[in-house]
Amino acid sequence: MIDAHLHVWDRARSSYRWLDSAPEPLRTDHDLARGLAAQARYGGRRAVLVQADETLDETAYLLELVAGEARLAGAVCYLPLEDPTTVAQQLPSLTANPGFVGVRNLTHDRPDPDWILGADQRRSLALLEAAGVPLDYVAVLPRHLENLVTLAGAHPGLTIVLDHLGKPPVGLDDDFRRWADQLAGVAALPNVVAKVSGIYRADLPEAVTAEQLAAVLATALAAFGADRLMLGSDWPVSTVSGGADATMSVLVAAVDALPQQQAKSLRHDTATRVYGLAR
Repeated sequence: MIDAHLHVWDRARSSYRWLDSAPEPLRTDHDLARGLAAQARYGGRRAVLVQADETLDETAYLLELVAGEARLAGAVCYLPLEDPTTVAQQLPSLTANPGFVGVRNLTHDRPDPDWILGADQRRSLALLEAAGVPLDYVAVLPRHLENLVTLAGAHPGLTIVLDHLGKPPVGLDDDFRRWADQLAGVAALPNVVAKVSGIYRADLPEAVTAEQLAAVLATALAAFGADRLMLGSDWPVSTVSGGADATMSVLVAAVDALPQQQAKSLRHDTATRVYGLAR
């Protein structure tokens, strides 16, 4: 299996200022050896690293890790989307690096939920679109999903990877129904794919139940189909909400119970295709 969403961080290499207000277990460094050991416990053999800080220092750090570890399939890195000049300067060298597979910003941490729609950000997205570089997109609010529909429609050549299925509000029936409706609207855009990852509620200490995970997976499959979904752990962020191992073991078992081709898509085929990973 390819774990399509694995984080590592080293505060000697980048600032990770958001950790100052994060749950205590996350405030320490989380290195690659621990991350690879964690994903191996639920059948992960390769992983895609995903940015966790908005600095070019972290981009360099992640690409160094990928270059030095065969079990890493690639890295989704940071570029300052609000600065299209820097994006244009950085893209040629990054796209020449086989470890570079995508770009992400911490959209969900911006005070303005419409930040991604800014004129400079849109110019940067056009540059990614022209270069064939996927965008990982973090959505935690209904407004973020509304904006994703706008972006996907305006940039039809840009592959957008919706992280964590837009954070389904498990256990909240009315909110869950709204999320499911919005997810179907997002999935109607053919250039959007999604990660079945990070399925937990940060405000609750326990893991989501097997029934809740099954409902999320069924909703995602109905919206996207298996060939537009990929599995990811969101380690180590997921460790503070019931434990990544408990959630992933249940989720992987549910995926493996699907028809073989659907399971293959979620386990590795979609990530390989979307990120252009070596087989």
